Amino acid sequence: MQSQRCKPSIRRRLRLWTAVLLSAQLAVSGGTASAEPAASDPGKDAAARKELRQMYNRIAVMTGLPWENVAALDRYERTLSRAHPKTRPLRPNALVGVYVPPERWSGYLNPDPEDTNPVSIRVFHGVGRDGSGDGIADRNNDLDLLYSVARQVRQQGPTSDDFAIGLWEYYQNTRAVQRILQFSKIYETFGKLDLNKHVFPLPVGTDYSYRSTWGNSRGWGGTRIHEGTDIFADYGVPVRSTSYGIVEVKGWNPYGGWRIGIRDLDNLYHYYAHLSGFDKSLKPNDVVRPGQIIGWVGSSGYGRPGTQGKFPPHLHYGVYRDRGLVEWAFDPYPLLRKWERNELKALKVHK
Repeated sequence: MQSQRCKPSIRRRLRLWTAVLLSAQLAVSGGTASAEPAASDPGKDAAARKELRQMYNRIAVMTGLPWENVAALDRYERTLSRAHPKTRPLRPNALVGVYVPPERWSGYLNPDPEDTNPVSIRVFHGVGRDGSGDGIADRNNDLDLLYSVARQVRQQGPTSDDFAIGLWEYYQNTRAVQRILQFSKIYETFGKLDLNKHVFPLPVGTDYSYRSTWGNSRGWGGTRIHEGTDIFADYGVPVRSTSYGIVEVKGWNPYGGWRIGIRDLDNLYHYYAHLSGFDKSLKPNDVVRPGQIIGWVGSSGYGRPGTQGKFPPHLHYGVYRDRGLVEWAFDPYPLLRKWERNELKALKVHK
């Protein structure tokens, strides 16, 4: 069954079919639109995480920002670079995910776009600064990059409101402000960088079934495609958060019924729909962890609030990637299979 977060339009339908074609191209080429951190993501390596944490702490001291804010800035920058690899290329073996265009780094009127002199960069109002203390403002230096962006944001003042204003001044994008504040809260809640764990949305070992249903046509409410995977199970089977994240949306949707949306640190929106109910203690802006029960399987949706039973009970699970200005859905089926296999393997090991 289909669950959509907004009413379809001609533009939306064109975008959805484009996403289907993109997914097909990825499948043919062997590429993936994965929710998992990329292989180059230092967050998956213990030694790199330790080095990153030390860098975040150092920049926190230098700027007066909490380390969680610094980490959230870096994480958001990395998600943008992963979503736009052609226009925001990540440097080989880079520790941080920050990208600053040469003209913004050196100053838009600077005749030398590769300028590394902190004095002349300031004259031309560039953002580049020397964070490492070597007298050079180097776009290829992790510490210089992250310090420069953090310092730019910190200029508005020391309070949390000042941080939000600074984010707006730097990105000119309300979505960027919201994402970074969300990431910061997740880091603050758990106090660590190792937050990459994922689980299957239903408890493995319970009675459920699913297959790839991405792109199938749907008719209720207008012509559209299926943006997710349906996992069929009995009423009342627990639905779990697949990741660390923050509750972004909770409530009724005419398509998805009782649904909940969770944003993770990879800037992915996890959409759980057709629920029979929620964990009553959960509310928007709450932080969750992998495996935490957020609701139960049901058959709500396709009508006014409270509509039930128009289809067999199941969980509609969808994933949307934030590209900075818009979100794109991609097929979650490969990820579901991977998370399911990993959990089953872990259970066998424990036995």
